[in-house]
Amino acid sequence: MIAWQLCTSLFDIEKWILPSPADIAKQTAEGAGGLWGHVLATVKLTLEGFVIGTSVGLLIALILHMIPFLKSALYPLLILSQNIPTIALAPLLMIWFGFGLLPKLIVITLVCFFPVAVATMGGLKQTDRMMLNYMRMIGANKRQIFTKLELPHALPSIFSGIKIAATYSVMGAVIAEWIGAEKGIGYYMMLQKAGYRTDRMFVAIMIIVALSLMMFGLIALLEKWLVRWKPKQES
Repeated sequence: MIAWQLCTSLFDIEKWILPSPADIAKQTAEGAGGLWGHVLATVKLTLEGFVIGTSVGLLIALILHMIPFLKSALYPLLILSQNIPTIALAPLLMIWFGFGLLPKLIVITLVCFFPVAVATMGGLKQTDRMMLNYMRMIGANKRQIFTKLELPHALPSIFSGIKIAATYSVMGAVIAEWIGAEKGIGYYMMLQKAGYRTDRMFVAIMIIVALSLMMFGLIALLEKWLVRWKPKQES
């Protein structure tokens, strides 16, 4: 931050090209009141999309885990879904579903579900074979094996995927707002870009980073509360 401030001062860099940290802080303080509504809109959209995307990812992972032949058939399609740029798909969703809430939620869901699904399937697959065989020997059914062994053992991996999805959800919300919105940080960025207000663009970027860190931190706290044990690492 110090180097950034010194460079903008020493080399007389124009504010519309690269504002200094002091300029960004000043703009943040002056525009805090007007930004609050945009922040709340983005937070609301982020949370809704994150919950839906995480739920979809968990559901897909559980279905593919329970029905192995479906995994061979559908897993390549899951990977293919991530090869389509979200920014390219978003306009199509707006055409198909209009400019309401639904296409925005679909964009965030597409961004969030994949890391959750992959991490969950990986965690369930790495269940301790010895414990699995032992539970089968004592007559445990599939439901008991899943709830008592597979799911608890997979929780660290599941939360790893959820933490990635939490940070991606903010990005997905901003992208969705770029395409069509009346309020939100993404909408605010588009307005400032049109006016070459680079300082306000940096303010929006700082807010996006802060929201992503907050989402990650909340999921990390939830993981610490729920996962009281960690599988021992092999030496």
